[in-house]
Amino acid sequence: MAVDWIGFGYAAAIAFGGFMGYKRKGSVMSLMAGLVFGGLSFYGAFNLSYNSKDIKVSLLSAGLLSVIMGMRYKKSGKLMPAGIMSGLSLLMVFRLFLVFIA
Repeated sequence: MAVDWIGFGYAAAIAFGGFMGYKRKGSVMSLMAGLVFGGLSFYGAFNLSYNSKDIKVSLLSAGLLSVIMGMRYKKSGKLMPAGIMSGLSLLMVFRLFLVFIA
């Protein structure tokens, strides 16, 4: 089985982003959300590494994060962090669909 390095990198980026939100702004909510969504994405990448058709957890976390951060980007208009995270999450959703249909 192939290890889902892209999925693990995505999970690490989410967790790191939550930590940086806490470190810079003192936002406990950013830390909690980063750890929860990063953990879900890590678990999804772990599942995808063993079964290439098991995209449920990864798709749920990336889809939900793309919607949430997309709404935040639309409301604030700030590219950092909401625009970047919504874009990364949307790319991850497209990637998961491609993995599933391949």
